Amino acid sequence: MSAEAPVEADRLEGAPHPRQRTHLVGHDDAQMMVREAWDAGRLPHALLLGGTEGIGKATLAYRIARFVLSGGAAPAGSLEVAADHPAARQVQALSHPDLLVLRRIAGDNGKLPSFIPAEQVRRLKSFFGSTAALGGWRVCIVDTLDEMNAQGANALLKTLEEPPARALFLLVSHAPGRLLPTIRSRCRAVSLRPLRDSEVIGALDQLGEEMGGLDPGRFEAAATAAEGSVREALRLLLGEGLAIRTATEELLDSLPDADGRALHALGDRLQGDRAGGLESFVATIEAWVSDHATGRRQRPGLRLARLPEVWEKVRRAAVDADTFNLDRKTLVFRIFASIEEAITR
Repeated sequence: MSAEAPVEADRLEGAPHPRQRTHLVGHDDAQMMVREAWDAGRLPHALLLGGTEGIGKATLAYRIARFVLSGGAAPAGSLEVAADHPAARQVQALSHPDLLVLRRIAGDNGKLPSFIPAEQVRRLKSFFGSTAALGGWRVCIVDTLDEMNAQGANALLKTLEEPPARALFLLVSHAPGRLLPTIRSRCRAVSLRPLRDSEVIGALDQLGEEMGGLDPGRFEAAATAAEGSVREALRLLLGEGLAIRTATEELLDSLPDADGRALHALGDRLQGDRAGGLESFVATIEAWVSDHATGRRQRPGLRLARLPEVWEKVRRAAVDADTFNLDRKTLVFRIFASIEEAITR
């Protein structure tokens, strides 16, 4: 990404963007479903790609977009369009006239908004109100639908209710169960599972060839810790991700008696690591909260009743810290205070 390119919320710093990935590891069933629907002339007007973060939902969305915008220019039974196909090059450059991507990108001030900006969502009306520039399909990718506020979601719903011919919505969501039921009911749900460790390692092998600088000797440890997420594995491999994850887990396991000096040390580590350290910290917190709230992990004597609401506090605090470049140490103490209050009250 050039120095002049905008900061993208959907890009992990130091890694290629999902639209630049021509290969997709796993999710063969989902790909086959799309290909069979296309071949039968019954492609749904909206696909809701749901699953945990970093497992390939956005990569699949761009893969489908390339396939559809190329007019199905892929071998039989596949969605893989050649990288030198004009549609593939245009999708990668976000220059295809029949592709609209709604996402969070930094404004003129260089800061990322908390939600997909309303001016982006308003583009839906003109994009789908005119005919396709190249006479084929029009594709809209929303990455992610979780980052669209109520006003944006309602504007999207209006178009979903009366979709024009040969229009395809590819909606990415980390938590589809939290979306408006009216939106879910107008989409075909495609639930993607976390990848197997071997699949994560395979994806890391491919990325290592493209990126350079990744240590293959750490791939297995990163894949095991990432719980099926390639994005999380990359976070752990870049910068101090693995060390940050370990330190965070140790502090969580010590609750409600977390050591203040260890919290300070973790905050200092986050301050000095900008290569995915904050995301690794937040992902570790969210996984811990989710595991305890759902019963996948339990500790005797731990009160769990208020943990679900902590998940939302953690997400909002992390977004604010990233958007406004807030002090990482303050964030660490704020999040741990919220969790401690939830498990002791």
